[in-house]
Amino acid sequence: MDWSLTDVLRGEADEQTLGRVDVVQPASFAMMVGLAALWESLGVRPDAVVGHSQGEIAAACVAGVLSLADAARIVAVRSQAIATTLSGRGGMASVMLGADEANDRLAAWAGRLEVAVVNSPSSGGRRR
Repeated sequence: MDWSLTDVLRGEADEQTLGRVDVVQPASFAMMVGLAALWESLGVRPDAVVGHSQGEIAAACVAGVLSLADAARIVAVRSQAIATTLSGRGGMASVMLGADEANDRLAAWAGRLEVAVVNSPSSGGRRR
C-alpha cells in the first residue's frame, strides 16, 4: 500500500488520503480487530460475532475462521478493487425509510435511481 496505517490511525495522514476507500476500509478493519483484541485482553470473549461488509471479514478473523494475515490481505485487496475497478460515477446514501416509501420517493427517477438494499425488516415499510 502507498500509505501508512499507523499514520491514519494516529490522525497524522492528510485529508486526501483519509478520503480514499482503499484507506478507510483497512483502517476500519484494523480498529474492529484491535478493539476485539482489547476486549479479549480484559477477559471479554464473545460467544458469537457478526459483521457487515468489511465487518464480516473482521468477524471471521475474531472468530478464528481467518488468520489476521489472511483477513488483512482480503481487506486490502477488496478495498483496492473497490477503489480502482468496481467504483464508478454513482453514489450511495443510507436513508431511514422503509422500502416502499423509498421506492415511492424515487419514482420520478425510475431507471436512474433505485433501492439497492433493505437492511432490516424493522427499518420500516411493507414486506413484499
